[in-house]
Amino acid sequence: MKTYLLGLLLILSACASEKEPEFDLIISNVHIIDGTGARPRTANIYIRGNRIHAIHSNTIVQTKNVIDGSGKYVIPGLFDCHAHTSDYKNDFPKFMHFGITSIFCPGGSKTTNDYFAEMRSLGAQDSLPAPRVFHTSQHFTMQGRHPVKTYPQGGWVDGETVFYLTDTLQIEQLVAQATTYPIAGIKLTIEEGPTPPFVERIPQEYVTKVAKEAKKNNTEVFAHVSDNTELSMALKANIKNIIHYTGVDLDFKRDAALIDSIYNSNLSWVTTMMLDKSFIYALHPEWIEQVENMQLFNAEAVSMLRAPASVARAKAFTAMLKEFYGIEDPTLENTVNPFIEQIKILNENGVNMVLGTDTGNTFIFPGYSLHEEMQLMEMGGIEPLEIIKMGTHNAAKMLKVSDSLGTVEVDKIADFILLDKNPLVAIKNTLSIHTIVKNGKVQKRIVE
Repeated sequence: MKTYLLGLLLILSACASEKEPEFDLIISNVHIIDGTGARPRTANIYIRGNRIHAIHSNTIVQTKNVIDGSGKYVIPGLFDCHAHTSDYKNDFPKFMHFGITSIFCPGGSKTTNDYFAEMRSLGAQDSLPAPRVFHTSQHFTMQGRHPVKTYPQGGWVDGETVFYLTDTLQIEQLVAQATTYPIAGIKLTIEEGPTPPFVERIPQEYVTKVAKEAKKNNTEVFAHVSDNTELSMALKANIKNIIHYTGVDLDFKRDAALIDSIYNSNLSWVTTMMLDKSFIYALHPEWIEQVENMQLFNAEAVSMLRAPASVARAKAFTAMLKEFYGIEDPTLENTVNPFIEQIKILNENGVNMVLGTDTGNTFIFPGYSLHEEMQLMEMGGIEPLEIIKMGTHNAAKMLKVSDSLGTVEVDKIADFILLDKNPLVAIKNTLSIHTIVKNGKVQKRIVE
């Protein structure tokens, strides 16, 4: 009898030890930078399914599926909120490798409805490395305007990858058509450039009509502007989302009326300072060497940075800065910092500033360049805690998904990055990636 009872106890003990763990993943004893702007705290993160089930410091009983976070830091998965891609199958693993778990794509020359659907489908699963995909409609613009004028090699097709506006009556039908798809909003390109010969801007009545029809169809407008005039046009139409800061130049005394309009508009505004850096990349061998050493990007494309044509393009850009802006010795700092100082003031005064790179342009690299964008923000005087918030919480707020994404909080979807180094000491430490989790599952990186 004793032998029987002993055997039964051993069997029951073995069954208990093989019991499925209560949580699918636990990050233990980790410093949590939750994306809300709050100071870090140290606790365990418990994940069940694809959600954060609990965050506390209780003793962990479970032994399986536990990652030791001691001495490490968690931040939410990052968003790149201005990311074009004409080759998403190659670009998506790079975004994920660098912890960009969500992207926002504001149109592009290949973005048919089928192409958008393919991107969304790949981004919705969590077995292959791919960010979540949010996107606008195709560009609303006019014939001969940006972006078709600027990128004529793109193969733009009216009604498929771009919508040419011809009159205000047409706008009602186009907006209604676009909103039958799962878009975040209408992409409206107001600008006249970006390079000479400039064309006429889209008329104000078109801008206003697009905004009115978008509201009628319960969607947003994401306006592409490149100067203060176009910003004023967007604000006059009560547009709530601006997807470039590049080109805008605010003087907080001279532009007092415009500043008041901004503060009263409940605006979300994407930064894209990487555009300015990309124009002078070829003049900085140390930047090129960093990209080359990663061995993640197309070697031929990276080698173009050293080509005479790229160097000439960069020198022409610095000459333009000298001529039009009076910058005697253009550097990255004196070119970008004045604009980042403006971004800092806007952010401190309640404007929802959001990180984006304009990936898809030459010398802006999928995934990596969002970290460059963050470093530019820090160089201009924005604190790392706010930079992380701009790339996570603020992005989710703009895209109206902050109920499920953008912060490391209970009941939110488990998208986050585990870092080996403290990003609050230096924002470049967001590159010290230990583990990436998307939808509650550890993601494979390109180089482990």
